[in-house]
Amino acid sequence: MNYDVIVIGSGPGGYVTAIRASQLGFKTAIIEKESLGGICLNWGCIPTKALLKSAQVFEYLNHSKDYGISADNIKADFGAVIKRSRDVADGMSKGIQFLMKKNKIDVIMGTATVKAGKKVEVKLADGKIETHEGKHIIIATGARSRQLPNLPQDGKKIIGYREAMTLPKQPKSLVVVGSGAIGVEFAYFYATMGTKVTIVEFLPNIVPVEDEDVSKQLEKSFKKVGIEIMTEASVESVDTKGDISKVTVKTKTGTVILDAEVVLSAVGIEANITGLGLETAGIATDKGKILVDKYYATNVPGYYAIGDCVPGQALAHVASAEGITCVEKIKGMHVEAIDYNNIPGCTYCQPEISSVGYTEKKAKEAGYEIKVGKFPFTASGKAKAAGAADGFIKLIFDAKYGEILGAHMIGANVTEMVAEIVALRKLEATGHELIKTIHPHPTMSEAIMEAAAAAYGEVIHL
Repeated sequence: MNYDVIVIGSGPGGYVTAIRASQLGFKTAIIEKESLGGICLNWGCIPTKALLKSAQVFEYLNHSKDYGISADNIKADFGAVIKRSRDVADGMSKGIQFLMKKNKIDVIMGTATVKAGKKVEVKLADGKIETHEGKHIIIATGARSRQLPNLPQDGKKIIGYREAMTLPKQPKSLVVVGSGAIGVEFAYFYATMGTKVTIVEFLPNIVPVEDEDVSKQLEKSFKKVGIEIMTEASVESVDTKGDISKVTVKTKTGTVILDAEVVLSAVGIEANITGLGLETAGIATDKGKILVDKYYATNVPGYYAIGDCVPGQALAHVASAEGITCVEKIKGMHVEAIDYNNIPGCTYCQPEISSVGYTEKKAKEAGYEIKVGKFPFTASGKAKAAGAADGFIKLIFDAKYGEILGAHMIGANVTEMVAEIVALRKLEATGHELIKTIHPHPTMSEAIMEAAAAAYGEVIHL
């Protein structure tokens, strides 16, 4: 069939792109080889948050005496926790099916190969081959767990994030290799459920993309709940021959061997572009990513790419924004290119982490003279009342003009709070305007206003 827009991949980049294209009047098709919603909805963002919520509830129950409540014989049914997570994901996937029908988008289930001449070949489940033509073909194939030669994933003893969500039984011990968002979220989940967890991180700090103060706070919070952390360390090999795997870790002071039932490889992701036919279509790539301009056009007219398969932050909300920007540009609308320095990042362990803009170190490296304000949740009435005093809000301002350069938050519910700073930065608000923005009391969000006031020597509650 002939379409105005064909989208390959139905993750948060692809399905959002398809819906926006349909809204703009394009005859649209979406091609998906596995499940509508892609990795994020089926094996990433959504089911992991369901697991983390179960862990948080279990944690609350185990600390109920802190709130004046007695609860006995608290037990976690690991299988039921996993099932709830899968049910949540399945329900959301059905929601995407409804959205496709509502927006009159043709869904083609099969494996796509890009061809020259604005064509896409699709191998269906029954082996049949279909060819579809599109005036505009948008590649949104996402990414998968990165494989390391010394950590060959077998799906049982050395696993990736997909297996971590559906293990048949809870391991007694787990080594997590890598401490990005995926690594620390699973570390928190399994440790809270009762697994002995060790994190091995190659760099000097866990969650290494975050501000160093945030990294130090998370390490402190994690150690308090019994998670062992090894930084400036690397896994050299894993011996999986016995019931318990032997993990050889090289550290600054020598080599140690850790015992683990399961090893989780959380060392990043790689784009799904192999076997897509990019070479045949003449589409340029570099370092495993599809090269695009600021409106996501490739070097071949009529072909575009968005999301994790192009350079930039590999985040669901980034993929969605890129897809909308791409199709609106195709429509001929006046479109503003995305500001990649104003993208919020969120990590959903406990305490949560959120950030946007420059870290303190990066701001200084960029040549800014800065003002830094920090407000700890130990000084927040709402945080103390909630029993969630771990963490802080840290804001960074340009000393000359008052521009909000960055925000770094760690604590309960901070992933719900960072959007305020994203909006203020978009509107080019200053530190003084933030101070004069009245925040409701008592809330965790007051700490944002207080952190701004701290930067300018006006803080009240500290």
